[in-house]
Amino acid sequence: MIILHLAPEARWLTWPAGADYLPAEYPHDGFVHCTAGEALLLLVANRYYRQQPGGFVALSIDGARLTAPLRWEAPADGLAERFPHVYGAIDRAAIVAVRRATRAADGAFTALGEPFAGPR
Repeated sequence: MIILHLAPEARWLTWPAGADYLPAEYPHDGFVHCTAGEALLLLVANRYYRQQPGGFVALSIDGARLTAPLRWEAPADGLAERFPHVYGAIDRAAIVAVRRATRAADGAFTALGEPFAGPR
């Protein structure tokens, strides 16, 4: 199953090539927040990141390729029945695509665009 993780474009671009990925929030949260499906990712992005400036990318992650535990857990905010959480780094080999999140002038996330180049 493919799950998605929203990452700041600047963090993705400066992440060491070939290294497993961890978001900045990982030490605080203890897991990597992910979603299942583009519509839910956009809903989450607009609820929590709309006011945050800068570009974002969506990492498409093959859950079967993760070496860290993947757990489906109920969220506190009620946006979905369950969200996928990765309890460890996202293996570089599990990232099967990276796409830019497109935004409107007011900061709203509107879609996931074409493949995005970045560190490999």
